[in-house]
Amino acid sequence: MTILDRAIVTATRAHSGGLRKGGGTPCILHSLEAAAICATMTDDLEVLAAAVLHDTVEDTDYTADQLERDFGPRVAALVAADTEEKRPQCDPAETWRLRKQETICRLQAEQRIEVKMLVLSDKLSNLRAMYQAFLTQGNAFWACFHQKDPLEHCWYYREVGAALAPLAGLPAWQEYWRLFHELWPTQPIPKPDGKGGWSGVL
Repeated sequence: MTILDRAIVTATRAHSGGLRKGGGTPCILHSLEAAAICATMTDDLEVLAAAVLHDTVEDTDYTADQLERDFGPRVAALVAADTEEKRPQCDPAETWRLRKQETICRLQAEQRIEVKMLVLSDKLSNLRAMYQAFLTQGNAFWACFHQKDPLEHCWYYREVGAALAPLAGLPAWQEYWRLFHELWPTQPIPKPDGKGGWSGVL
């Protein structure tokens, strides 16, 4: 089996029985969708394996040590770059903004383009699910999250998207911002300046 094949088997086992917030779909489907999105940007099997595995350490009993043992240091480092420090001893609602700010700061400092691809794949899959939930449930769907204020989610996804500016030429990045606008139509969308930064609005 390839490293991607093994990642799919491992992630399927790790996420077995797990359901996503909101729609209640199996967690593994998000992992596979993230990998499918990532495959539109790269054919690097280690990056695609990391996309499949990106939630295993954060959301299952599969540990970072197991991940490195099974898939090597590069895949483990890629997954770590898209893994939150959950602080399980604290109320998730109370740590939500701190955790998201930490993610934004790490992504702003990140130089590896494969990490940006991985994060874009993960967050675009999230936005797709959020938009579908919004279409079927309206604003009531925000209640399923630890953070129930849609403007806080708007802040987070706008800042993440800004940190992904080096991918601005890719269809996945463009879909990301289309869905952002569908969810928060009154919010301005910054446009890339061609130098990894932002200027004006789209």
